[in-house]
Amino acid sequence: MSFFKRLQQDKLGITCLMFLGVVSLAGIFAPLIAPHDPTLLQVDMKLAMPSAEYPLGTDHLGRCLYSRILFGIRTTFFYALLAMSVTIFSGVAFGILAGYSNGRVREVILRFCDAMLSFPSEVMILAIIGILGPGIMNIVIANILSKWAWYTRMIYSSVQQYRSKNYVKFAQVHQASPIYIMRKHIVPGISGEVTTHSTLEMGWVILSISSLSFLGLGVQPPAPEWGMMLNEAKNVLFTHPWQMIPAGITILLVIVALNFLGDSLQQAMNSKSYMASPKQQRKLFRLGEGRKMVSDHTDR
Repeated sequence: MSFFKRLQQDKLGITCLMFLGVVSLAGIFAPLIAPHDPTLLQVDMKLAMPSAEYPLGTDHLGRCLYSRILFGIRTTFFYALLAMSVTIFSGVAFGILAGYSNGRVREVILRFCDAMLSFPSEVMILAIIGILGPGIMNIVIANILSKWAWYTRMIYSSVQQYRSKNYVKFAQVHQASPIYIMRKHIVPGISGEVTTHSTLEMGWVILSISSLSFLGLGVQPPAPEWGMMLNEAKNVLFTHPWQMIPAGITILLVIVALNFLGDSLQQAMNSKSYMASPKQQRKLFRLGEGRKMVSDHTDR
């Protein structure tokens, strides 16, 4: 059974994927569907209750909360994706380099990763922001520096496992180039694990950006961002507690959806649930890849 068919059978995973897709589209088309300018000040409309004109009401400066939630998707998702993309790229690159090299290069990379991993990620992020100063780009840099070593270690361990597989040794005996082996065997093998972990990690990065913005260290006003919206709403928490609900519920739903989707991807990508049909096996043998599948089932 293929990966997509297994994923389709997971109703919770599909629901989370559809929800995140709708949220992403809402962020992309925010200028078209937002009823108001998210930075427009209307002091005479401050702290207005939800209505047809303002579906989620207004904040203490009269800005439309619904519009700010929509535009906040663009800010939060874009910088979270930027941080994760750079982290994954650097982690995969250094992990493969360490896993497929011997001697001094591997030792330098691994010892440096050990040094980076000796610090708690939250402490390192706060320390980096303390050095660089507040700002959303500094949060992105801090998240990259605190996480790339973990991905490097994870990829290194996976590469070591795949290098011991029979089909990789078979390719080496037939003098296949290292680039060919990495492209045909190593990278496809680790792609599932990277996808699963990056989906789960995406929620952590969003929470990190929102938390630091809530503390005033990330996105600065008047830019719309969910954590900053919570920061502004806390000033009227006791008089208008409903101001905390829109941004808080949005952050909660997005992170929960990412976590459930990551679990669903992990189950769908479980290689042990894959069994090729006889026709597929004959085709793989004709293409010279049959030994790979035989060795996989032998290893299990």
